[in-house]
Amino acid sequence: MAEKQKKKKSKVIIVGGSIAGVSCAHALTSIGWQVVVIEKTAAPPTGSPTGAGLGLDSLAQMLITSWIANPQLLQHATLPLTIDQNQASDSSTKVNWTLTRDEEFNFRAAHWADLHGLLYNALPPDIFLWDHQFISFSISEDKSYIKVKAIVLRNDKIVEIDGNLLVAADGCLSLIRQNFLPDLKLRYSGYCAWRGVLDFSGREDPKTIEGIRKAYPDLGKCLYFDLGSRTHCVLYELPNKRLNWIFYVNQPEPEIKRNSVTMKVSEDMIDEMMKEAEKAWVPELVKVMKETKNPFLNAIYDCDPLRQIYWDNVVLIGDAAHPTTPHGLRSTNMSILDAAVLGKCLEKWGVENLHSALGEYQSIRVPVTSKQVLHSRKLGRIKQGLHLPNREQFDPKKATSEDLKDLQQKNMPFFTSVY
Repeated sequence: MAEKQKKKKSKVIIVGGSIAGVSCAHALTSIGWQVVVIEKTAAPPTGSPTGAGLGLDSLAQMLITSWIANPQLLQHATLPLTIDQNQASDSSTKVNWTLTRDEEFNFRAAHWADLHGLLYNALPPDIFLWDHQFISFSISEDKSYIKVKAIVLRNDKIVEIDGNLLVAADGCLSLIRQNFLPDLKLRYSGYCAWRGVLDFSGREDPKTIEGIRKAYPDLGKCLYFDLGSRTHCVLYELPNKRLNWIFYVNQPEPEIKRNSVTMKVSEDMIDEMMKEAEKAWVPELVKVMKETKNPFLNAIYDCDPLRQIYWDNVVLIGDAAHPTTPHGLRSTNMSILDAAVLGKCLEKWGVENLHSALGEYQSIRVPVTSKQVLHSRKLGRIKQGLHLPNREQFDPKKATSEDLKDLQQKNMPFFTSVY
């Protein structure tokens, strides 16, 4: 009983209220920790069109289901992705043909805002400090607690929060990580991703949807990868009559704001992108892109795997711990699993053995995420026709057996592992 009371007094401060942060809040509230989440945005993004599509693997689905009150909610908020299909696309004839098809993929597709809302609504709202920007932290001499400073953006008031543990869930450009690894630089992949979600709930030309369903007959259950010459495109359906697409374009590293990998785009940039799409992809896909409102552009980065992801009372999770390219659908899934493993380690060791808990978390997750980040990097370079040592530049029209193996999602390291 006394041990349980001790655990209930344990307090974690999570910086970042995105998927990694809310997943961590679930994992730690479920073991009796007091949780505070610091998030710089002014309010929860529920109901907003923020973000785009993502894919959840079977383990992430299981963990989310264990955290939310009604497991059926996840089924309602997602669509099945039972098929992973890679197909070559001939830019001159505008014909696609199948290279690989895995009918036992077992992912589910969600919109970022829907998944975030599902996780957020299953947590006590009073644990969130919205409109709070993290500034700094300090650790007590005996390492028993940590003090975090934040600024309330609406009035510039400085607040201090004490806790036993600081979790950095502040993304690939993590300010907290920078305290420990000031010289760490993200690696630009060599390409950017145009992204968009077409909402076709009654407003768009029905011929567009009829056309895309004819060209991609397994929409609603299939993750499509169209592979062109030094480019590729992703297409899958989301719940509530939406189509998610991604178009990867090789280009020099763009100038972007320090705190974001998403760029502002002009009408001229969108027009130029559409011209490139018309050259590369079948007309049915291009029409979907043209009817999409507010497409956006992400510069794609990752970094060489970190050997260390905790220091004293500070631990990294999600993209702060392992910035990754999106080609293995790992970012969200790694974040959810990071949170779950961290929770299990803290439950096992207790706050009185915090460093043992964080050491075990690191020893479990780093070997897995490191291999997945590097595999995703390789997959992106293959699909974009970029140089890889001891390998011919990928041409989907001349795909080798090695290419076909690498293209399939199921060959991601630890694809079927629990941890």
